[in-house]
Amino acid sequence: MNNGKIRGLLALFRPELSTAAGICVLLAEILALGGIPPLNPALTGFLSFFCISATALILNDCYDIESDRINSPMRPLVSGTVSRSEAVVLSAAVALLGFISSMAAGLPAFILVLVVWLAGFFYNWKLKKSGLAGNLLVSFSVGMAFIFGGVVVGNPFEKTVWYFAFTTMLVDLGEEIAADALDVEGDRQSGSRSIAVIFGPVAAMRIASALFAIVIIGSFVPFAFGWFGWPFHVPVFLFDILLLLSARNLLDENRKNRQSDIRHIYLGGTAMLVSFIIIRLCS
Repeated sequence: MNNGKIRGLLALFRPELSTAAGICVLLAEILALGGIPPLNPALTGFLSFFCISATALILNDCYDIESDRINSPMRPLVSGTVSRSEAVVLSAAVALLGFISSMAAGLPAFILVLVVWLAGFFYNWKLKKSGLAGNLLVSFSVGMAFIFGGVVVGNPFEKTVWYFAFTTMLVDLGEEIAADALDVEGDRQSGSRSIAVIFGPVAAMRIASALFAIVIIGSFVPFAFGWFGWPFHVPVFLFDILLLLSARNLLDENRKNRQSDIRHIYLGGTAMLVSFIIIRLCS
């Protein structure tokens, strides 16, 4: 197997997205326990959602070839670096690893992972072009990473876990709608019924920005109820600023490479989650 093939297979994982899913699980475990989780649930929890996220992303490339020819011509399947059959085999192998890891965390964890995998598969198979319904299903899957973390350590009803699950769902939903607005031409040709295709990219960006505004307003809730101490204000405040600036940039139709603004939101959110883990472990 040559280096180009290996790089192409790794690119299908979209490592930053899959890793962020695992980080969400780790933070949820820490919040649910109020401290460092044991090694076994930490490893199995991280690996389970890393794999389940990765397999959905790999399948996404398999079903997205036509629109990627316009929107992302350098993706591995479009460029021919990796064949569709190779991607399907890789997705199945990664899914199996995710199932095995979740089984090690217990039956409830396995059932939740199976539900999330089915949601990802159904999205790629049937709902990808459905617009808002597909966006909501993806956001649900992302938010479930936190619930899964609580399940793994036996405390799925911790309020801060649910707060992060809901907040992450809103951020991801905004990102999904904004990304559709930027990919509107390819989506239109592929038959997608995204919000951007139906109502136009400007309206889609406004809806995405409204969701980000709700997240910013909601960020005051845990501090108002005293769920988190003052050290946690810093990463939340910085992420709020990032959301605000990114929303402003996304609304600017004349701005080039607005895709980078969506990526900044994602990376900024991941950095905030990592900061929460570090602060919680040091406090």
